[in-house]
Formats: sequence, structure tokens, C-alpha cells
Amino acid sequence: MAAPQSRPLLSLLLLLGIGALMGLTSNLVKLASAAGWSPVAYLLWSLLGGGLLLLLFTRLRGEAPGLSPRLQRYYLASGLLSIALPNGLLFSSIPHVGAGFASMCLAFPPLITYLLALALRMEPLSRVRLLGICIGLSGSLLLALDKMHSGDSPLLWILAALAVPVFLGLGNIYRSRCWPAGASPLSLAPGMLLGGALLLLPLALFDVTLAPALHSGPAVSLLLVQMALFAIVYALYFVLQKLAGAVYLSQIGSVAAMLGAAMAVTLLGEHGSLWMLLAALCIVGGVLLVAWRGAQENKS
Repeated sequence: MAAPQSRPLLSLLLLLGIGALMGLTSNLVKLASAAGWSPVAYLLWSLLGGGLLLLLFTRLRGEAPGLSPRLQRYYLASGLLSIALPNGLLFSSIPHVGAGFASMCLAFPPLITYLLALALRMEPLSRVRLLGICIGLSGSLLLALDKMHSGDSPLLWILAALAVPVFLGLGNIYRSRCWPAGASPLSLAPGMLLGGALLLLPLALFDVTLAPALHSGPAVSLLLVQMALFAIVYALYFVLQKLAGAVYLSQIGSVAAMLGAAMAVTLLGEHGSLWMLLAALCIVGGVLLVAWRGAQENKS
């Protein structure tokens, strides 16, 4: 574990790095849809591949996941709240609402996580941190309201994208509150990914195609890249949660929102607007305020 004086910097670097990779994921999903992947199939095989990569890595490091009944329940519950439900909704909504809007929805979890943490007495009330979270959230609200008034996306898919952060916030709280005693961060990540993949399999009973789209080079390449991204993101995800806590971790969504939307505009040619710029400025300000407050608390 990092020395106390280096934790704020390491936490911030992890926050920015994981957020950037999650923002990239939103854009890869749109490209995968154009390459012939159904969103749920792309998610399932990406989770399965990423989970197996992490499992191999943990075995090589001697931190293989345990298989006790308690740990299996943790894998399934965290896989449901943090992986299957939010990513299923996110991946499915992107072809309908765009990668930019879907990315911006990832900025909502901080407020939900912080309010839940306050209610459960997991975090003390910090006015500075609450202000930073509200500033970041206000930027996301600006973009969400603009999207709903634009009329270019079905309301059902807008609501589906907006439901993603609710599950992410619940997942953040569950993983912190029910963290298995003695478990290392790296040992928990493969079980969560594979648990999420397992929970997606019943969708095959509802006429959802889960067959892999291996008919072209780009489709295969996008799958391999997403597998690697999932393995990297969720390995670091647990490290950051152990290092800085659930509320700080939830700020990943704000970084992913800003960078994912920027990628969608610059790389995929999605429509940008003044509202998006204002939202990005709010999100940057909120993240920096929360990160600064976290650094002050660690020094005291």
C-alpha cells in the first residue's frame, strides 16, 4: 500500500486514468454496434474475456479469488449492481442516445454515493466535498435537460441511460460496506466481472442474441480491446476503492463523463454544444474540489 503522504497523488492519478478508460469504453460500444455487435453480446464476451484475463493475472501473483459461499455471494451481488445492470443499460442505450450523452450520465453517481454514504454513516458531512459533488452534478444536469428537450432520442432510452448511475452508486456502497475481511483488491475483481457475465446469460431465454460477432477483423479487434480495458479498469477500480473510499471512487464517473463526451465529439463526429462545454467545466471544477478536499483530509 502507498505511503500516507503519496496517497492523495496516487488516488488522483488512478481517478483520472480509470475515468479516461471508462470514457473510452462508451465510444468503443458505439463503434462495436456499427461493426455488427449487439450491445448485450459485446458486453457479455467482453466481461468474460476481461474476467479470465484478471483471473490468470491474479493466479500468477498468488492472489487467486476465493470460492467460499460468502465470497460467491459478494461476486454475484457486486456483479449485479456494478456490472450487469449498469453496463447492460449503458451498452444498450448508446446506439440510441449517443456515446456523448451516455458518457455524461456517468457523472451522476457521486451524489447518489455520497448521500447513501451519509445515510449509512460511512462518511462524515463535508461541505466542501458536497459542494464539489453538486457542482459536478449540475453540469450533468445541464446536459441531460438539453438532451431531453432536443427530441432526437427516445425518452425510454434517455431514462435507461439516466438509471445507470443509480446502480453504480448502489454498487459503490455495497462493495465498501460488504468488503470481505482479508480480501485483497485484486482478488475481488475477477469474481465481480465473471459474476456479471454469469448474470447476463439468462437474457438468452428472452430472445436476446448473445452470439459473438466474429465475422470481421474490426469486430474481433474491438472485442479484444474491450476485454483488456475491462481487465485493467476493474483491477484498478478495487485498488482505488481500498485506497480512497467509495465516495472518492464515485468521482470516476465525472472524469469518464467529460472525457467520453469529448472523445465522442472529436473522434466520432457527434454534435457538440455550448451546454456540453459548460457541463464539462462544471465537472472538472467539481472533481478538482473533491480531490483537493480529500488531500486536505488525508493530511490532517
